[in-house]
Amino acid sequence: MSIYQVIAFFISFLITYLLVPVNIRMSNKWNLLDHPQQRKIHTVTTPIAGGLSFGIPIILIQILIYFLFPEFGFQLLYLAVGGFLMLLLGFLDDKARIKANYKLITQIVIITIIYFAGFNIQLLTNPFGETIALGCFSFPVTILWFLLVVNAFNLIDGLDGLASGIAIIVATVLLAVGYSKSNTIIIFSSLTLIGANLAFLRYNFYPAKIFMGDTGSLFLGFNIAAISIVGKGEFKGITSMTLLVPIIALAIPIMDTALAIFRRVNKKENIFQADKEHIHHKLHEIGLSQKHIALISYFVTVLFGLIAFGFSFSSKKLLLLILLFLLFILLIFVFYLFKKEFKK
Repeated sequence: MSIYQVIAFFISFLITYLLVPVNIRMSNKWNLLDHPQQRKIHTVTTPIAGGLSFGIPIILIQILIYFLFPEFGFQLLYLAVGGFLMLLLGFLDDKARIKANYKLITQIVIITIIYFAGFNIQLLTNPFGETIALGCFSFPVTILWFLLVVNAFNLIDGLDGLASGIAIIVATVLLAVGYSKSNTIIIFSSLTLIGANLAFLRYNFYPAKIFMGDTGSLFLGFNIAAISIVGKGEFKGITSMTLLVPIIALAIPIMDTALAIFRRVNKKENIFQADKEHIHHKLHEIGLSQKHIALISYFVTVLFGLIAFGFSFSSKKLLLLILLFLLFILLIFVFYLFKKEFKK
């Protein structure tokens, strides 16, 4: 690990740690508050838009690294621009509640910009054989990948410390793979995400003093989706970052997103309509505290993250069998939580 990477980690941690108290005061002053509602777990009015506390320093560090290391090309600058636009979209949504269709269109526009900056999916890893070239399907697959991860983080951000903790774990997995592939952009980006979220988690873990809001969840999802598919020039033409890694590491939020879409389509509701029937809500209903739910989610994410990391080094077929077994166990547990919904 270079001294610059260590500095990026500590700067992101320190600035975020110092910004959160300021963010709390300004949120109270500007009435950026999340009030208790029937569909929410929290019972105390809490400052929202906490994502500014880690989004701003991460963007500034990305711009600084771009100027210090011009050999990285424009990718970090585009990542900073895309992250800023996603941060702004989330902030406006926290403040004024943007209509779901406008929000979706804006996300697609931002993702399109980042797509042409090199953050795109050209190949898919096949555990049973050669990689699959996407060709003309690269653009729609990339759009779907970003939308899935961005909105997965948006949906799981309903419990103190859940989204931040999972972001730290997933970014750590990406960091490990980045080191194994000597991908400096992934290393820098992952370290800043880890540092900033560790500092934010100090205030966001139960009982939370501030929520990240859509400001933070959209920004986190965007950055994780982007750094999971970026590759430097020497990796073009080969699979430098298999999609299986982030997909497996994000097993819980992706599964929760799929269930939410299924549930709302089944009820003929808007798929973007918030409800109180996510996995963490169901765990809360059966008596688990917010702290215990977060810790259980962290443990499961770490477990899947270790399997994801193993895909880079070991027999993919063996790890796939282990993964499928764990997914089967997880699906049985989820079915138990939602059995009333499946019977409708």
